[in-house]
Amino acid sequence: MALNWVWIGLFATAIATAAVRAWLGEPEIFGALLKALFDGARSGFEISLGLAGIMALWLGLMRVGERAGMVQLLARLAAPLLARLFPAVPQGHPAQGAITMNVSANLLGLDNAATPLGLAAMRELQGLNREREGTASDAQIMFVVMNTAGLTLIPTSVIAIRQSVAVQQGLGAGFNAADIFLPTLIVTFISLLAGVLAVAVRQRLPLLRPKPLLALAGVGGALAAAVALLARLPASQAARITSAVGAGTILAVVLAFVLAGAWRRVNVYEAFVDGAKEGFGVAVQIIPYLVAILAAIGVFRAAGCMDALLAAVGAAVAALGLDTDFLPALPVGVMKVLSGAGARGLMIDVMQAHGVDSFAGRLAAIIQGSTETTFYVLAVYFGSVGVKNTRHALACALLADAVGVVAAIVVGYALLR
Repeated sequence: MALNWVWIGLFATAIATAAVRAWLGEPEIFGALLKALFDGARSGFEISLGLAGIMALWLGLMRVGERAGMVQLLARLAAPLLARLFPAVPQGHPAQGAITMNVSANLLGLDNAATPLGLAAMRELQGLNREREGTASDAQIMFVVMNTAGLTLIPTSVIAIRQSVAVQQGLGAGFNAADIFLPTLIVTFISLLAGVLAVAVRQRLPLLRPKPLLALAGVGGALAAAVALLARLPASQAARITSAVGAGTILAVVLAFVLAGAWRRVNVYEAFVDGAKEGFGVAVQIIPYLVAILAAIGVFRAAGCMDALLAAVGAAVAALGLDTDFLPALPVGVMKVLSGAGARGLMIDVMQAHGVDSFAGRLAAIIQGSTETTFYVLAVYFGSVGVKNTRHALACALLADAVGVVAAIVVGYALLR
């Protein structure tokens, strides 16, 4: 229901704004809105189509892992923490293994692996859904909100973009494109924690008890130890190591699935094909959800509503007497909620306008690397299982996004100024 009103609001606001602009002497605005509408529809289809092959691959591998018993093993290893976050998921259920693999892929910055693994987890969770048809379960909401936080150890793609822009701007060998990795990690962990706590409070989960707090402390401690170790290395070397470890871990999991299947005399090829058959169907099912949200966002941007919103925020900040150096990077945080590609474009624009090594340029990179495209995630994940009533998922995800943007600004001032 929340997405319904957001979708209506985006269209209504955009068209009303365009009507006013046309009345003021800009009749071409309607053509711009129409182009944005069609571009959004085409993007939704292309994204879904491109996901079909990846979905087939990972659903096939997940089926191999299930028949080989590896998914159940992963579920048992993660059971102490997942039992608190997902109390409705039975211990040892395949959903726990899928959730574990999705979170691991996100942590390692492997977006292409994380999305299909997440969709596989949503399908497993849908099998446990006891809500009315088309309504999200508590477990699905927690899982999706965790994904909108997008916990990532190294924002590899953002680092690569920074390096490319730095070359264009003639920066020498002394430029360190990966110097944002520690601030980004801090911010994304804060965002994840905010999202999880918001859902836990709404669902009345008993997280504030010794066992879950100990598990959270263990995860935080392991994360802090990894950061401390990487922080001693040159940031570019740390980025390469983390990227290699991430890719190597996923490949090791694939090999473990295949070898475990062979050891247990599973017909690995047949199991893979059986699971892969579902990939195309899932990708097709996502198309209408993505088309709907990307078309609405495109129209909202083309009407100039996003620019007006950011201008209002800037005026409010200036009126409070606060430092406004962060304002050039703020559009990235606002846009990231709506469109990952749009946020990436805005980040590059900030880097080009203010300098890739400027405070605004680095802050834009931190925001881009530490937040996820909330509406995209909600549309894809819930759309893959036919969920229309997302209940409190959107509110909790947006709270995590807001906390993440504020944390990025605070951490940016603390570490980069």
